Amino acid sequence: MINFKNVSKSYGGEYILSNINFEIEKNKITCLIGESGCGKTTLLKMINRLNEPTKGIITINGKNILKEDPIKLRRSIGYVIQQTGLFPHMTIEENIEIIPKLEKEPLQKIKKKTLELMDMIDLNPNEYLNRYPSELSGGEQQRIGIARAFATNPDIILMDEPFSALDPVTRLSLQDELIKIQHKEKKTIVFVTHDMDEAIKLADKIVILEKGHIAQYDTPEAILKSPANDYVKEFVGPKRIWSSPKLIKVEDIMINHPITCSPLYSIFYCLNKMRMMKVDTLMVVDENNILLGILYADSLVNIKDYNKLAEEFMDKDFLVTYPEDSIIDLVELINEQKITTMPVTDKNGKLKGLITRSTLLTYMSKQFLKEGEE
Repeated sequence: MINFKNVSKSYGGEYILSNINFEIEKNKITCLIGESGCGKTTLLKMINRLNEPTKGIITINGKNILKEDPIKLRRSIGYVIQQTGLFPHMTIEENIEIIPKLEKEPLQKIKKKTLELMDMIDLNPNEYLNRYPSELSGGEQQRIGIARAFATNPDIILMDEPFSALDPVTRLSLQDELIKIQHKEKKTIVFVTHDMDEAIKLADKIVILEKGHIAQYDTPEAILKSPANDYVKEFVGPKRIWSSPKLIKVEDIMINHPITCSPLYSIFYCLNKMRMMKVDTLMVVDENNILLGILYADSLVNIKDYNKLAEEFMDKDFLVTYPEDSIIDLVELINEQKITTMPVTDKNGKLKGLITRSTLLTYMSKQFLKEGEE
């Protein structure tokens, strides 16, 4: 939707941004993050032409924004900043309605939209609309700033560290509120932050900037699991993934090649295979690797006829997990069901891996190791 092609920005001959190439996806939250002076706010302000590129092209839906009227462009894009930008001499109602009125929208439509926006940000219109910004808390002012950004129903919302000046409790509350609003409204939101935890919580995609260049552009999950370089690894932090365990998937920790057997194998063969492979379970699969059951060593202790087949003794009543399931769901399921062995299959029942309590504990213990001990 928003495309940067070979974009650079310089001030006094010094480049703040150099050769930026990426595309911001429609109806997603994209977070721009990096150290102070990396160019993230400059990059954001290029989208509504508060800054203009020295080189390169920025397009929105294929249209070069440098060929668009800058006033119309800015009015079509919502904008929320750290200091809220509310006009102190105007009431909350006047602040929210200023752009729709400048665009000469019908007054009845404007009033209806204002009430909808107050409901969206969970503030009582009867209590707040006739008040002034100075009469509101910082968190309430930011809510009004968000409402004003949505007033013309823009496709794009720009947010420049909107929550950074707030106390931690209010900040977390507004992050949750923004996620709820986005789930309903589906806007293209570009969000500048210096807080990696905030970016991980909010973003569908994250742009990490390093001295005016893009160090990595990917999903939070991909960045946490596979940092592109040492800068990203250091910026993210080696244990950051554990602050967002929902991003750790079953496929990240499963045994990829569990020991299997055919349902037509003899118990003698199966026990011998368990001894050789040092396991106490076998995954019983057919010729297409579809999981049919689980064969447990302790269920075979009293068998006298070792020529009997695995299919006669395999447990057909088993639970499975899927590669894309989160580690949180997995731990809850294992603890709830008192399971020691959990097969991993795809939706068609094909065996993909295996989780055991020991592999799970081994992986989780990594969060307590120091860098270089793993």
